[in-house]
Amino acid sequence: MLKKSLKNTILINIGAFLLILILEILSMWAIKDRFDTDYFFFLHGLKYTMAIMAIIWINHFVFIPVFFDKKRYFLYTILLIGSVFIVAYLKGYGADGWYGVYKMIFFLIYTTGTGMAAFFLRRNIIFRRENDEKEKLQKEMELNYLKAQVNPHFLFNSLNSIYSLSREQSPETPDLVMQLSELMRYQLESSKKDSVLLEEELKFIENYLLLEEKRLSERCNVEFLMEGDLLDLRIAPLLLIPFVENAVKHGAQSTNEQSKIDISISIKNTTLHFCVNNSKPSILSASKREGTGLENVKRRLNLLYPNSHLLDINDEDKVYRVNLSIDLID
Repeated sequence: MLKKSLKNTILINIGAFLLILILEILSMWAIKDRFDTDYFFFLHGLKYTMAIMAIIWINHFVFIPVFFDKKRYFLYTILLIGSVFIVAYLKGYGADGWYGVYKMIFFLIYTTGTGMAAFFLRRNIIFRRENDEKEKLQKEMELNYLKAQVNPHFLFNSLNSIYSLSREQSPETPDLVMQLSELMRYQLESSKKDSVLLEEELKFIENYLLLEEKRLSERCNVEFLMEGDLLDLRIAPLLLIPFVENAVKHGAQSTNEQSKIDISISIKNTTLHFCVNNSKPSILSASKREGTGLENVKRRLNLLYPNSHLLDINDEDKVYRVNLSIDLID
């Protein structure tokens, strides 16, 4: 990275130097005959180019970082004008007096401004690259943090379910523990990846529903419908499970009444349509409907699919509905 930055700096310097040299030669071409030979003509242009580059280098590597970037604009302006005046005096006074100085000032402003444009382009490219890298790093850090939150959140909910069965001394408890271990294995493996096959993710959700259905089957009807061709579509891991957990926790798990959870999945071309509907208990608890899980997944959706997802949540009197559409094309 350092070598690449150094290479870009050298190329910018060479480009600016050649640009100013060409401008200098073109501006003096009309009086070329005043010089004894072409050698002295080009040497004259080279000397002026070096003087102009000196102003550009001092401005770009000293004045801008020390004064301009620290918002000392007045001092920066005085120093820049002063440096232009000094060079103009040294180059123009000896030939034509103060008239030569005035001419040289306007000439330096023109040529220096042209050369500085190349350096400002370099600064903008560097700043843009640094901002992109910072934004990418921040996004990765935030996604890793959000992904790390999924595991304990899911584990706590599942352990609560198994704990309830163990208190009832259900003979299915050992099988449920094995199921949970398989689900946790998938979580640990998938959380290390940026994406997984959609088929694997949906299978994970189906197994989770089977685990919960064994505990809630007497008072909850769970339907899981899927249609469409999965192809080889991929999705961010553990992105859909919080909606399902939410339906279980705030639907069937929060009441002894008969309840229902409907989950429908359809794939059209590369778009996933994921719908979760669950009945609500007649007596609502005082706790908030949306907990850590939903806030987590909303944030992940905004980070991972900022312009390719649509999430619609409707909290009605008797039903809680989630409709999510994601375009999974890379």
